[in-house]
Amino acid sequence: MGKMIEEAIKVIINNDRGGFTIPTNRLYPHQWNWDSAFTALGISLFDKTRSWQELIMLINAQWRDGMIPHIIFHQNDPDYFPGPDQWKINAKSKTSCHSQPPVLASIIWQMVKRGNEYDKLKAGTLFNSIMAYHKWYFLARDPSKEGFISIVHPWESGRDNCPDWDIGLENIKIPNDISSYSRRDISHVDKSERPTKDHYDRFMSILHFGRNCNWNKTIMHFGGPFSAVDPGVNFIFLRANKDLLLLAKHLNYIHVIDEIKNWISILNKGCQKMWNEQVKSFTAFDRRNNCFSDAITNASLLSLYAGAGTSKQKKYIVDHCKRILDICSYGMPSLDPNHQSFESKRYWRGPIWCVMNYMIAIGLEDEGEYKIAEKIRNDTIKLIESYGMAEYFDPHTGVGLGGKDFSWTAAIYLELCKEKIDVSLINNFKNKKNGFNKT
Repeated sequence: MGKMIEEAIKVIINNDRGGFTIPTNRLYPHQWNWDSAFTALGISLFDKTRSWQELIMLINAQWRDGMIPHIIFHQNDPDYFPGPDQWKINAKSKTSCHSQPPVLASIIWQMVKRGNEYDKLKAGTLFNSIMAYHKWYFLARDPSKEGFISIVHPWESGRDNCPDWDIGLENIKIPNDISSYSRRDISHVDKSERPTKDHYDRFMSILHFGRNCNWNKTIMHFGGPFSAVDPGVNFIFLRANKDLLLLAKHLNYIHVIDEIKNWISILNKGCQKMWNEQVKSFTAFDRRNNCFSDAITNASLLSLYAGAGTSKQKKYIVDHCKRILDICSYGMPSLDPNHQSFESKRYWRGPIWCVMNYMIAIGLEDEGEYKIAEKIRNDTIKLIESYGMAEYFDPHTGVGLGGKDFSWTAAIYLELCKEKIDVSLINNFKNKKNGFNKT
């Protein structure tokens, strides 16, 4: 395990770009929102100063309206598409123009909870920015105050091409000029592990619509080509608000406590919108077609992480967890293997993602399901130790897929093995790369 801990730190250090960490070289050469949050959690185990700098660099890209975008382009890179010039007309955008799952508050609370006065001080300097980010989600993605968040692009979910979005994507009209773009991802990763061309055409169609309306949040919400209630974003956001409340109390920020409590109450009620009685699970709801997805995904299981649902609904979710784990060699796949759209190797349509496993295991443990939570954690560790720091993994064979030397995979490995980390080993190793903690 010592060698793998050293390898995980090496992966993160090698992906450092001076204050921010890329997910992996070439395939993802920029800073991603939820990647940076999880990576900061891992970095905090061996370099506190650098971990907070990661989050500061992320929050520095926050828009005036409070949004923290899903990609920050610190520089243009021909290896990545769509780059900054694709997001806005007649402007060199420094960021993408929608967000990603808002895990930030939960990550910061974890860092503060196990930290010291330094961590508390750093969290205090970022608190108002996190509040603004959460306010943006309610204003931009729930303007009618329905109690749940609707995403405007599958990329905003972080689970780009999962079957949750198939219904909505099928009805999107693809403009004639869409096919002229040139993807870069399939030059770095086998195309069988990536979204199909048809899906990518539809992703780009939504992007073009957004660009043409200058990403007006009202137009995107009410008139955009895609709108879905995403269990992943909603459950992560509900948990984030609960963790934000704990952080506010810890910092003694009494003036915001009632406001955050109200947000939690709203989201707790709104989550019922996603309960799909036919499959006895929380699933995505497509707003343009007014219908549920029938896919039980790893995002469905995040209801336990959020503490959402009735006791009966929670039991159904735990039963789904047990059933799915019985089917797979490793848990937890991104899609129920019994679903007709399951593909064990294709991006978000079957493979295992370590960050999702991390949250699912927390949720199971919160419900007292310690044995299942431990299995998922052990599977995650075993996958990484057997197949490396891959972006995602085949739930049947365990083979690592997608990008290699992946930052958030390395970070989750460190987090899961934190009790076994030798501080002297880390201090000696991190100094091998001069300047990592000189931000």
